[in-house]
Amino acid sequence: MAVVSWMEILLLTGLVVGCYWNSLSCGFVFDDVSAILDNKDLRPATPLRNLFLNDFWGTPMAEERSHKSYRPLTVLTFRLNYLFSELSSASYHLLNVGLHSVVCVLFLRFCRLFLDKTSSLVAALLFAVHPIHTEAVTGVVGRAELLSSIFLLAAFLAYTKSNGADQSIVWTPIAVTVVLVAAATLCKEQGITVIAICCVHEVFVAQGFTLPMLLDTLLQVLRGKDGFPYAVLQTLLKLIVLIISTLLLVIIRVQVIQSQLPVFTRFDNPAAVSPTPARQLTFNYLLPLNAWLLLNPSELCCDWTMGTIPLVESPLDLRNLATLAFYSLLGLLAFHSLRHSHSSAKTVLMALSLIVLPFIPASNLFFPVGFVVAERVLYVPSMGFCVLVAHGFRIVSHKRHLRKISWLMIGVLLATHAVKTFNRNWDWESEYTLFTSALKVNKNNAKLWNNVGHALENQNNYEKALRYFLQATRVQPDDIGAHMNVGRTYKNLNKSKEAEDAYLVAKSLMPQIIPGKKYATRVAPNHLNVYINLANLIRTNDSRLEEADQLYRQAISMRPDFKQAYISRGELLLKMNKPLEARDAYLRALELDSTNADLWYNLAIVNIEMKEPSEALKNFNHALELNPRHKLALFNSALLMQESGEPRFRPEANRRFLTYVQEEPNDANGYFNLGMLAMDANENTAAERWMKEAIRLQTGFRSALFNLALLYSQSRRELDALPVLDELLRHHPEHVKGLILKGDILMNHKKDTQGAKVCFQRILRMDPTNVQGKHNLCVVYFEERDLPRAELCLEETLALAPHEEYVRRHLGIVRSKMAAMSVAGQPLSPASAEGAATPSMKEEKKGGGGKEEEEGRGATGSAGAGSKKNVRKSSSAESLSGGGNSQSELLDDGQADKQQRTKSKSTKEIKDIEKKRAAALKRLEEIERILSGD
Repeated sequence: MAVVSWMEILLLTGLVVGCYWNSLSCGFVFDDVSAILDNKDLRPATPLRNLFLNDFWGTPMAEERSHKSYRPLTVLTFRLNYLFSELSSASYHLLNVGLHSVVCVLFLRFCRLFLDKTSSLVAALLFAVHPIHTEAVTGVVGRAELLSSIFLLAAFLAYTKSNGADQSIVWTPIAVTVVLVAAATLCKEQGITVIAICCVHEVFVAQGFTLPMLLDTLLQVLRGKDGFPYAVLQTLLKLIVLIISTLLLVIIRVQVIQSQLPVFTRFDNPAAVSPTPARQLTFNYLLPLNAWLLLNPSELCCDWTMGTIPLVESPLDLRNLATLAFYSLLGLLAFHSLRHSHSSAKTVLMALSLIVLPFIPASNLFFPVGFVVAERVLYVPSMGFCVLVAHGFRIVSHKRHLRKISWLMIGVLLATHAVKTFNRNWDWESEYTLFTSALKVNKNNAKLWNNVGHALENQNNYEKALRYFLQATRVQPDDIGAHMNVGRTYKNLNKSKEAEDAYLVAKSLMPQIIPGKKYATRVAPNHLNVYINLANLIRTNDSRLEEADQLYRQAISMRPDFKQAYISRGELLLKMNKPLEARDAYLRALELDSTNADLWYNLAIVNIEMKEPSEALKNFNHALELNPRHKLALFNSALLMQESGEPRFRPEANRRFLTYVQEEPNDANGYFNLGMLAMDANENTAAERWMKEAIRLQTGFRSALFNLALLYSQSRRELDALPVLDELLRHHPEHVKGLILKGDILMNHKKDTQGAKVCFQRILRMDPTNVQGKHNLCVVYFEERDLPRAELCLEETLALAPHEEYVRRHLGIVRSKMAAMSVAGQPLSPASAEGAATPSMKEEKKGGGGKEEEEGRGATGSAGAGSKKNVRKSSSAESLSGGGNSQSELLDDGQADKQQRTKSKSTKEIKDIEKKRAAALKRLEEIERILSGD
């Protein structure tokens, strides 16, 4: 075998980089979203063993909704990418480009076995630039093809060394081959087909047999004239080892998928559910169609499902001529290569093996797959195609009068393919560019219209997205997913009636239950989300909660393992004030998926509703064990610790809030609660810093502004509190406690009785029955020496609160003072008090209107109207389903329909109440000293 030189390696690598460098600017698109962005198996917190228990998309293999694509080694490389760069798409694309370069070098070594130095390099160069590879190289999920191809070629190259110099068997290369085949299969299923390629090579290349020779030997043995030659016996032994290894791998693979094929719908592969002969004719027509894509990759499309390729329903369909021509050409090439033993025949035979054998699993001929045509599965078959082209080039270039023309033609071919590949990469820049480019090739695929709609939806361009979704329903009127997308978009546009109508159309298209037939096997799992979406929509109307619950239960009855239905129903049951049933729903969902952090989180919310804080904290901790960066579990568990009032919880609560703000650096609520924790610990400097950061991020943050002012007041920095209170009242002029605190500071520290009076009068204009504001206004009148008005004011206050002893006592003090002044002949009103002696007010203080109160304590935001409330995440959702891409089960209601927490009287709250009562008593004593002063 000729060695590949460093110059050739650099040439191939440079060409690959030149064609694919622009792929580094592409993002995660199409199937990348499900395999990378939504796949928890990439996260370091997920145990490594999960990679060998779940499918390519992170779904447990045991679940029926699993795609059954078992590629743990490919997912492991994704995980390594995540470890180094998390979700930076450039690193994923860079590794793909590097892997494609490795494949090109290995392919060149493969070609050197059957072609001369020049033509083998031509084959490798053509493979490096062929546009059909853009999906496998530029699409991140195409890494499965790249890795599988590396191990496939390495396994074949290892096997070629299994023949000793004396034609003996060398077992070490065979053992290495078996290991490499297993690795190829763990990257992608088609890797196992290299065993068949090795068998073809062993019989027809290594041993030099032709088909006539094999038939003649077999006839001799059957007639008893001769036994098997020694060379044949050796070949049989090697083949038996390879076949047994293959069977073992197949058995293991079947065990992994638990003898279940994935569920595909007629939208994924229409021919798979078509009757005879349409099914057979269509599947056979797909073979020349794939061959044409290799020969003329001018119109490439990322999705060939649904109505892209009309069914071939009759033998009279002219497209059958293409099928006939394809089989005729393939048969002639195979017949020629099997009849002759010269090097040209061997080259053609190995090229055909590379084209045909790796393509068989994706051909639909033996079992249906989830696609009609997929360009990425042509990655390995294109190697055989490139060998044929290079072999033809060698034959033509050896003819002197055609040499220049052949070099010119191959040069033009390489240049045009390189340009096409480079330009095709730009299509993969974003989902919008990818799917709009696909629509230029094919306008009969509803899935493409849906996916452009999804891309626009992600940009919040709902009006334009709706037009694409509606077009999808026109292209494919029975597409359940398209109608679901229409419904979701109408909902986003606040058109509930139209949304409900669209969901009802989708629901009417669902297959009807057939007695004795398992429902789940006849419908895509994501289509069942129509029940979830419809229920999520109508449950916004409190009068239709039972109707929504019926829809959830209907979905569960159709598919008892439908986890999302249990989750959504649990949220609804909480809303219906049925926490026990909600807990049962979540526990059932946890039986189906105990590794779902969101489920443990939601169960904790139920515990809070049931006044079980210790159980809630335990379940929050379960969620964080599964996902240490679970933002809402971090936040709300820290909140629960804070509310408990236990000093031993403060360090951990502080750590979790700090982790939360690292995850959500722009969420003011995290900083606010850090500030509240610091206030609890009397760390005033830290509390001030956190409160200011919360206010910087959320202008007019009501609770943060009030508590910062309260902090200044408690720290004897009352004058610093005034501008903060002014800002608070500018944004929230109805803030009663802010007005009381401001009035207190103006009265006690600025001696501004007029300003204080304005504050208390504003309170009474908003709420004439506010006892504290009314009482403090009475104290202002007393401070102004207007005793008659103070008396009348206190009488009115007593009428509002007849059971408040302190008001009755203060009224008695004022009346006693008025009587004493009348006896002494002193004037009772300020107008007649000029020159009269007035009591000193230097040591007098008024009630501060709740100085000790920490408003919004423990809340994620302000407690006032229009402010952001403490919300708990629920996982209910609505699907981007059906006509969508692999991310079709993307969910949206989980963000909008969050469950607001109902607070319970915790130990901390009781302590706060006692503090406030003590502070109120202290204020009353101060006021009494004022009123009884001489």
